[in-house]
Amino acid sequence: MTTTAWIVDLADVPLTAAVSRLRGLLASAQRPDLGDDLQRADVVFVWTDRALTSNEASALTTAGRRLVLVGPSLDALSRHPTGQALVDSTGLLLAGRTPLHDIRIRAGRDATNGLRPTGHSHAHADHIGQHEHARDTVLLIDKVVDDVQVLRTAKVGLAEHPVLTWRPMTGVAVWTLGTTSSAVATSETARMFAALLDLMTGTPEPEPVRVGLLGYGAIGHEHSRAIRAVHGLELTAVCDVSADRLAAAEHAVPGIATTHSAEALLNRDDVDLVIVSTPPDTHADWALRAIAAGKHVVVEKPFAIRTSEADQVLTAAASAGRLAVVYQNRRYDPDFLAIRRLLDQRAIGDVFHIETFVGGYGHPCNLWHSDESVSGGVFYDWGSHLIDQILQLIPTPIASVTAAALKLRWFDVTNADHSRTTIRFVDGVEAEFVHSDIAAVLKPRWYILGTEGSIVGHWRTEKTVGRNDIGTLVEDILAPTDSSPRIELHAMDGSITQVATPDATPYGFHRELADMLRYGLPMSVTGEQSRRVLAVMEAASESAANEGRPEVLR
Repeated sequence: MTTTAWIVDLADVPLTAAVSRLRGLLASAQRPDLGDDLQRADVVFVWTDRALTSNEASALTTAGRRLVLVGPSLDALSRHPTGQALVDSTGLLLAGRTPLHDIRIRAGRDATNGLRPTGHSHAHADHIGQHEHARDTVLLIDKVVDDVQVLRTAKVGLAEHPVLTWRPMTGVAVWTLGTTSSAVATSETARMFAALLDLMTGTPEPEPVRVGLLGYGAIGHEHSRAIRAVHGLELTAVCDVSADRLAAAEHAVPGIATTHSAEALLNRDDVDLVIVSTPPDTHADWALRAIAAGKHVVVEKPFAIRTSEADQVLTAAASAGRLAVVYQNRRYDPDFLAIRRLLDQRAIGDVFHIETFVGGYGHPCNLWHSDESVSGGVFYDWGSHLIDQILQLIPTPIASVTAAALKLRWFDVTNADHSRTTIRFVDGVEAEFVHSDIAAVLKPRWYILGTEGSIVGHWRTEKTVGRNDIGTLVEDILAPTDSSPRIELHAMDGSITQVATPDATPYGFHRELADMLRYGLPMSVTGEQSRRVLAVMEAASESAANEGRPEVLR
């Protein structure tokens, strides 16, 4: 277990806050933070824009001390005699710093797997390679001595400049970025430092997490692609009752182990994590079996049909020291991320009303999604996504839930045709989710009211245009849910601003999953959060069955 101590003295308040959050992440990942106890720590982080005191410099230059000089530290140290010995110990010769700009960070010549960027991979541009983005400044390096390991670099002009280095002879690592809060407050930065600490202390890189897929339906390809794309995850086995689906899994991953037996999958020694993609009414049972077999478990949404089932899974996972989490993939949708950013910035003041909508006018599918006995009912499908998003935006306790469900058109399926869920929070905020298969006109995807403005998310209907084999025009109209909504910010003076949505993080959930199981870094999605979503859906079902009577969460 690697202990850390920190010297943090920065004039930039947002940067200081971002460093504090990073410290908390590393501490929660079994890298205990000893504060300013420089003598007892295995590794000391120096993150400062001032010169060191004589006492600090003396403590940091103690023989055998392992250091990480971060952000503006190397600049600051180089400008004062007390820091010159530390600058010399890095093996880097400085030559200035660029202005603030968007940086592409790539693997350096000595990158290990744990310290290799796992960011964007551009289709049809393999020469670009994998990289991460950061908005920061690049410290220009004139010379790197031979015994310095260059782990990551950034290009300025035609020259590659190291941005992460490790010099085993002196025990000093340097991250020349970290001068802006946006560059620090990322999951990639936390993973990078966790891996760097392991490298500096001689801890072997964690083994890959070996994954078995229990069920290979429509979501199977999505998990397969993500597992193959994310460093630290390895797909080893797939189970499904359908020979065709197993063949599809083998086509995607030649040589993958396949089986029709769920028990055989759960008993495999080369499976550490099981992703349960079976129908919802079986989620809890298979999750409990996976945990009993010693596996970590990811469950497709919804968590289960009843909160009592989710409680059993969470209790079993905690007792066994295993992870149990739900695949809340809509947390990473660009429109949701944009809205969350606006609310964090208080762009519309205090939020007091949220409406969300999904639907249209069309026959629901005839699969288990539309069978209430298997799916849990109309509240459980899209509700697992949108109610989760609502609860992330409004974190206060829930006072009550009321709901209604109507059966008016599609009598060959058992789910209701139209539903409304209303959540009332203890602070008076109200949120509503409507899901309808008999809505001939769409409501906005988002309608959020605040004391200083509003946010509206408009559905988009996009289409792809091409030709068939004889040259005739062919149009494929996408469902509204297949396109990210257009977000507008409405100000009090009537002005309307089109809001840019951030790029989706490729495989964000799976990357967090790998970081959690390999480095102990906490995930933004937790099983307890998904249990709360399930409690709302369960209360909505009970309210609808009782003529809209308000229900409290179990």
